[in-house]
Amino acid sequence: MFPRSRKFIFLRLPTPDMRFAIFGDIHANLEALQAVMTDAETHEATHYVCLGDVVGYNANPHECVEIVRKLECPVVKGNHDEQASITEDLAGFNPLAEEAINWTRQHLTEEDKQWLRDLKMVRQVRDFTIVHATLDTPHKWGYVFNQLDAAASFNYQHTQLCFYGHTHAPRAYVRDGSVKSQVLDKLIVEPGKKYFVNCGSVGQPRDGDWHAAYVLFSPDKQLVELRRLEYDIWTAQDKIVEAGLPQRLADRLALGK
Repeated sequence: MFPRSRKFIFLRLPTPDMRFAIFGDIHANLEALQAVMTDAETHEATHYVCLGDVVGYNANPHECVEIVRKLECPVVKGNHDEQASITEDLAGFNPLAEEAINWTRQHLTEEDKQWLRDLKMVRQVRDFTIVHATLDTPHKWGYVFNQLDAAASFNYQHTQLCFYGHTHAPRAYVRDGSVKSQVLDKLIVEPGKKYFVNCGSVGQPRDGDWHAAYVLFSPDKQLVELRRLEYDIWTAQDKIVEAGLPQRLADRLALGK
């Protein structure tokens, strides 16, 4: 069962039991997205936030766009969202991703594409920030793999907490004098520190774990919790093959890379 459509309310102060389900890098994996939506509702998520790359790689781009649109939640644009919604030649994509984008363009409606084109690169949601890639140059789609990468974004981060995606690997970077990296599991946001948090990938994790990933954020508790979920990966793989997409895209789902 999917959550009912909710209007997002911009609030400055936390209210009791407010809980954000923050997810991204869905990459047209409908089965993984369904698992995340069900888990978020089970854990009484009150608000939803999407970090981009709704489409690309997998076989249900229109269906995934439709689900995210119906949430009426804050969404930022990912690089696959951008490329799938325009007609220009692809730039900066490897052959596998390029083939998937060309296929995706043919399986999105014009309404889907317009919605993707209209997405912003960076947004502030309540008192935290969201971006798909980096805050320093979000339109260049740089990757944050280490403390040095994260430091560049911290220079442009005006909120204590920022959530991002793009690397498909959950991780937290903490600035407290210096920038430190830590595994993301359950994270308490402490006063005086800044956090740049990768929520992992719903539809194509690349940290060696095939389970769908997303984050629950409870502002009143200042708690960020990573969730990992089983989903019907076999159906997702079968759909990729049946759609005529490269076999490697199906195989890599089970590898988590």
